[in-house]
Amino acid sequence: MARIVVIGAGIMGLAAAYEALLQGHDVAVYEAAPEPGGMAAHFMLGDISIERFYHFLCKTDTPVFDLLDDLGLSGKLRWVPTSMGFFVDGKLYPWGDPISLLRFPHLTLLQKIRYALLIFVATKRNRWDSLDARDARSWITQWCGAAVYDRMWRKLFEQKFYELADNVSAAWIWTRIRRVGRSRRSIMQEELGHLAGGSETLVTALMERIAALGGTVHLRTPVARIEAAGGRVMGLTTASGSVPADAIICTVPTPYLAGLLADFPAALRAPYEAIENTGVVCVVLRLARSVTPHFWVNINDDAMRVPGIIEFSNLRATSDHVVYVPYYMPPTRPEWSWQDAQFIDDAMDCVTRINQAVTRNDLIRAHVGRLRHAQPICTPGFASKLPPVQTPIEGLQIADTCFYYPEDRGLAESIRLGRAMARQKVKAKEAVIL
Repeated sequence: MARIVVIGAGIMGLAAAYEALLQGHDVAVYEAAPEPGGMAAHFMLGDISIERFYHFLCKTDTPVFDLLDDLGLSGKLRWVPTSMGFFVDGKLYPWGDPISLLRFPHLTLLQKIRYALLIFVATKRNRWDSLDARDARSWITQWCGAAVYDRMWRKLFEQKFYELADNVSAAWIWTRIRRVGRSRRSIMQEELGHLAGGSETLVTALMERIAALGGTVHLRTPVARIEAAGGRVMGLTTASGSVPADAIICTVPTPYLAGLLADFPAALRAPYEAIENTGVVCVVLRLARSVTPHFWVNINDDAMRVPGIIEFSNLRATSDHVVYVPYYMPPTRPEWSWQDAQFIDDAMDCVTRINQAVTRNDLIRAHVGRLRHAQPICTPGFASKLPPVQTPIEGLQIADTCFYYPEDRGLAESIRLGRAMARQKVKAKEAVIL
């Protein structure tokens, strides 16, 4: 039996801890936050328990389904017919199916054909190797033309990546198209999934199963240092002292590794420090009135600061209408320092522009969540920039959401990578999961 320490009690860390326990190891998890779950953790929006950052499931999310089977939660999975919208120049259009594309007035017939061909080929494509070195703008422009990119895509990239908008990997955007494109009931009907009770259902079940298998989870316990000697991991340091470990699985965001690896050679830290991340301010609105019938609405409007809104209650029914308004931006942007009330006012302005029947009087509650390192910037050639999950230090594995590439952040990739790390052979007697 090895002692495995996992750093981080997000979904990836909890999945790694669970799998390591199944492999017969002694497992401890250390988490700086007061609650488990990471980005999948819930908060109370009045009397509604809801994710701090929205999550949904697609029909290709096999790692989630396998874990739900393991935990006896398959009966909690719900599939819902959903739809998309596109808000362009002050008007909302249905989106995401052939009829909506044909009726969309802002593209010519030839442009619509080229756009449809891009989506069809991207959905059917299985390999991403040749897309890794390309930027998304040139790839989309090759298929659809510059005019279509400017009308349909440019604003979305700029509102999420700002000055790096033209330097995003084509492989990364391709996986997003493919994942949603393959989650359909028919060519005319998208279908997405969720868990009854939200992501908290999965987090709670993992915590209970970890405890039942003899693992421990230490919340409010930040890790200060990872310790190694003679080329192998030895343990970690917290405010309470040293924790010995035969192996460590570290799942914290790469920007935090500078502190954890402070005693390691600069050459080992350099690849992680080179990875750029952007932040997000996510406004969650509880409204008395629905904004649209759609789950997701992309936005291309110069008067608005966000690339889209997510009306989550059109996927998971809640007592009122719950809408996420995410502001992706680097923390260096002046808007990052806005007070919560400024973000709430701006978010309400967004939803009232989309639906003028919605007024400030419809706002029941609002919550503003901030995350400095929410989205890795996956530049062209990103695969070659990622160091191996198994570091040169024996017994030390490191991965965060960057390592899902070319897949984007999501429950499925968190579970897949977490369990895969735990299945690696542990040569020493004990492993710690961070």
